[in-house]
This record gives sequence, structure tokens and C-alpha cells, in this order.
Amino acid sequence: METALTRLTGVRHPLVQTGMGWVAGPRLVSATANAGALGILASATMTLDRLRAAVREVRARTDAPFGVNLRADAADAGDRVRVLIEEGVRVASFALAPSRELIVELKEAGVVVMPTVGARRHAEKVADWGADAVLVQGAEGGGHTGEVATTVLLPQVVDAVDIPVVAAGGFFDGRGLVAALAYGAAGVAMGTRFLLTSDSTVPDAVKARYLAATVRDVTVTRAVDGLPHRMLRTDLVDALEHSGRARALFHATRRASRFRRLTGLTWRRMVRDGLALRHGKDLTWSQVLLAANTPMLLKASMVDGRTDLGVMASGQVAGVIDDLPSCAELVERIMKEATDTLRRLTASR
Repeated sequence: METALTRLTGVRHPLVQTGMGWVAGPRLVSATANAGALGILASATMTLDRLRAAVREVRARTDAPFGVNLRADAADAGDRVRVLIEEGVRVASFALAPSRELIVELKEAGVVVMPTVGARRHAEKVADWGADAVLVQGAEGGGHTGEVATTVLLPQVVDAVDIPVVAAGGFFDGRGLVAALAYGAAGVAMGTRFLLTSDSTVPDAVKARYLAATVRDVTVTRAVDGLPHRMLRTDLVDALEHSGRARALFHATRRASRFRRLTGLTWRRMVRDGLALRHGKDLTWSQVLLAANTPMLLKASMVDGRTDLGVMASGQVAGVIDDLPSCAELVERIMKEATDTLRRLTASR
């Protein structure tokens, strides 16, 4: 199925596996790429040396195009961009809008620039700055998310920009791909659906928690770090949401203490990092501590399997997913279902 996305990136199918922190490592990305979709390596928690090594590991596993997700606000964003250029990465994905200068540098090197946005005005801004495509995530998506549903946000962005738009938030099958194409998107991006594959390195017990979840078990909370964060409802989330400030601070301090012992971070460093993430918001002290520990809260679940200590970012689609196919099986299934759906719609005219 050829679309503006496949032509731009060189992949066979208009499907993107998003750059999920601690989840989208070399094994998942290369399996996605080998299946013909666009795999995105998550690099925010990697050192520069680890990023270069991870890119080379993906390259050793596949000859297909893939991308790397970067934080545009990272102090060493320029250095990370140069790693991508030097290593010949096809796509640079951004969680926040990259600067005009970074976009120019990447484009001059032949790297496709595809920022992720959650509002029409942000899509218009990065398009004006020269982005090649934009990934737009609706409220159904996992992790930090907005308030506007994909079915409302997507057509707004498609109508506003003249570059390919990739739809994210609420997609997991071929019917969703056809729906996105009908809205004018060039493809769909999926996080939770690729997390729940046999190629994902997330511990089996954690995957089982996702598979057991219903749509009512996926919630949006500000209790963790002050931002709307879509995740599975757990004892940690319940404790934070139903505690007063003093009790929430107790829970946050207890968990921060555990992470401090694991990471070697000082209390001063954790508070400083948390305050840096406030971005002018009125965070409580419990949210300051948890904001500083958000990467470790995710790692606790996604890497260590400690769902009692961590959080599990999740799209709403977790409530309708009940199996763990390989990436190859998943991509083949989605594309077959999309083709069958299009054929059925054409036949019904």
C-alpha cells in the first residue's frame, strides 16, 4: 500500500511503531523494520555512546529504513542529531517541536524530520519551519497526551498543513488504518499495539497486566507529574489520586527514596530535575519528586517488571488487545485487514 509516508521514508507499509521509552529498543525496532513498517528507536534515556551503539545494533539486524526519537529540549540535542547524520538514520522523530536550526541541519543531510504534535497550531509551526511530515497524537494515545480525540484532531491537522500527516492515538488494526486514510492521513502510528508483541522486551508479567486490562482500566491522571498522562490504573495511581498533599508527598518520598538507592542520585539532584520539569506549572512537592523520577518509574515496570513501583503508560487500545503476535504477524494482519476492508467498501458501492 503506497502512500505519501511510504514514499517519504522508504518503508513498505504505512505503519509506524512509536519511540516508547524503555520499550522501543533495537530488538523491537529491527523487527518492525523487517516487517516493512517504520520502527522508531527511543533514545531519550540513552547516553550519546549508547545511542550510537543502539543505532548500529539496529543496522546490524536490518537493512530496512528506521528512525530515532529525540527530545528537542535535551541539552545535547545537537550532538544527538549529528549521531543520526553520521550513522545514516533515515528518520528523526521528535517528542517536542525541534528548532528551525535542527530541522535545517537534518534536512540538509537527507534525514526525514517528523515531529509529534498534539495541536493544529503546533503542526502548522513545524510545517512552516520545514518539517517533512508530522505525527499527530489524539487523546486516546498513551503517555503524555492531550485532550482532543484523534477523530477531531486529525482532520484539523490534515486540512491545515501540506505535508504528510501520520495519525496516532487509538489505532491497532486494519480498520483503523483505513479510517485514518479516509481522513487524509498518510499512515498510522501505534505504541501500545507494538508493545504487546512477542518481539517487545517488556517482561511477560507486565504484558499480562496490559492484556488483562479493560478500557476502564486505562486512565488519564495528573497525579504523577502534573501533566495529563495516560496509563494503566494501578495501586500507585490510586494512592496518589486519593491522597491529600501530605499523604501524596509521603508516597512520592518513599518511592523517590527507593529510586535514589537504585540510581545513586542525590536528593538535591532529584529536586533540581523535578523543578526543571515544571515548565511554569504549579506542581506540588510530590509531583516535583515524581516528575524527576518519571523515566525511572517507567523503567521499573517496562524493564524491571516492578509494577508495584512503576507506571505503565498505555493507550486506550490496551482494553481491546488480547494477543501477542510477532511484529511480522501483526503487520501482515493489519495490512490484510485494511486491504479486505477497502475491497469490501468498494464492492458495496
